[in-house]
Amino acid sequence: MRDLVEDFLQYSRHEKGQSEKTQTTYACLLERFVNWAEGRKIGTWGQVNLRHLQDFLLGEQQRPLENRITSVQARLSSESVYLQISALRAFYRYCEQEGKLQDNPAELISLPKRWKRLPKALSMGEIDALLAPDVSGTPQALCDQALLETAYASGLRLSELRTLRLEQLNLDGGFMTVIGKGNKERVVPVGRHAIQALEHYLKEGRPKLVRPKSPAAVFLTRRGTPFASVTLWLRMKQRAKRSGIRKNITPHMLRHSFATHLLEHGADLRVIQELLGHSSISTTEVYTHVAGQRLKQVHKKFHPRA
Repeated sequence: MRDLVEDFLQYSRHEKGQSEKTQTTYACLLERFVNWAEGRKIGTWGQVNLRHLQDFLLGEQQRPLENRITSVQARLSSESVYLQISALRAFYRYCEQEGKLQDNPAELISLPKRWKRLPKALSMGEIDALLAPDVSGTPQALCDQALLETAYASGLRLSELRTLRLEQLNLDGGFMTVIGKGNKERVVPVGRHAIQALEHYLKEGRPKLVRPKSPAAVFLTRRGTPFASVTLWLRMKQRAKRSGIRKNITPHMLRHSFATHLLEHGADLRVIQELLGHSSISTTEVYTHVAGQRLKQVHKKFHPRA
């Protein structure tokens, strides 16, 4: 069973160009099912039927969260169950297309409704505080400044920031080429503040971080290596804390701020979709709800009869 899962992961990586994060998620979720099946003496995927999948998913729904110490036993969210079903359906579609399995019991499983969470964005005041220049002028400080300015100016994902390479920058032209999910390429403008921060970092900061084996990644750690996702996120959180921002900064918060502020200042939703690299406009439409909340707040604050 594990060999077939590995074939699927290889296909997803090389044929579909899925991200490393998606690969890790699928591998973990499918491993859970394989372990469950082996515990019930199921040796091949051909033996798995719809009833088995339903029993497994019911067990997942009722499974308490691991490493969670609370007075009330917490259960998996519908979002987690949704991901588990998605992984199984993607796996079975691959097996069906490649002729590795004759039946696809996963296609009969309905997906639970997903609640759309409104993205949390920083206010303009918080953005100004976060992007205030660090006067220390160390290579790490210059890197952080360029990183944050780029993240807010262009709305890049965390993975896109950490893998951004020198050849993707065209600062003279005021844009960069970004490789997003599924290896999709898009061109994103870069604002003048971000261009200034990048030019300063590339001239004064990055040369001091480069080591003999350093790659062409734009942003480097003090060891001259590309950032790991967790390290990059922690750097952002530390900078936010030093800036006096009390919100719990998340990896996507600058991206959400980028989109929300564009919409609040009149940008077209289709343009925002292109800038963010969303394949579907429905993904981008969540920002219209954020803008609606903002309009309500402004109306309540300033209208005399609100």
